[in-house]
Amino acid sequence: MTEKGTSENRKSVGRPRRIEVGRIVDVARRIIEEEGVDAVSMRRVAKEVGTTPMALYHHVRDKDELLMLTLAGTAATVPRPALPAGPRDRILATALHMHAVLRGMPWVVEVLGLGDLTDKGALWMVEEIIDSAVACGLTPERAVGAYRTIWYCVYGDLVFRRAVDRRTAEPDRKRYFPALLTQEDAADLPRLTALSDRWEELTEGYDLAEQLAAVVDGVLRR
Repeated sequence: MTEKGTSENRKSVGRPRRIEVGRIVDVARRIIEEEGVDAVSMRRVAKEVGTTPMALYHHVRDKDELLMLTLAGTAATVPRPALPAGPRDRILATALHMHAVLRGMPWVVEVLGLGDLTDKGALWMVEEIIDSAVACGLTPERAVGAYRTIWYCVYGDLVFRRAVDRRTAEPDRKRYFPALLTQEDAADLPRLTALSDRWEELTEGYDLAEQLAAVVDGVLRR
């Protein structure tokens, strides 16, 4: 074998070619948007980027880091709103802003559902709610509890709305509730049975701002 051939062989088994991290993130984000976070794997992303899982690990440590990278910078794409002066109103305005931002980014909601992954640029909202709760008289410990309660309300509403959007996209899908209720159920479920004919009207008229305000007032009264 010639010396030149040996040199060429060394190059072929050297370090893996550089892959743009932006390209990796774009692929992961598209998979989440189209198929959900469970569809993301290092093997799947590597295949779509055009490399091997082992090569991908040279750029991204694991799936959690990959998901963190997909979140990075998303909050910065939305301007911060002007907030009212009063701490109670600041909490409510921040919570509603949080909901509005995430309503337009359903894939982010799915990643946040994993628990401890977030975009650092979005933490100002958490800081604002906790700090305002302290300003309203809560201890730091209770302020954290208040934030968690508010977040659960925001997150739960977003998850439910996402499910409704998906069901709406299937017009032929049979709706079981409240149609499954009949007068025979009135003895055990009197209130639901009485409201069943108006259920759609009542749920469509749900005012998140009004209900979230009640939650905020409730946690602050503690």
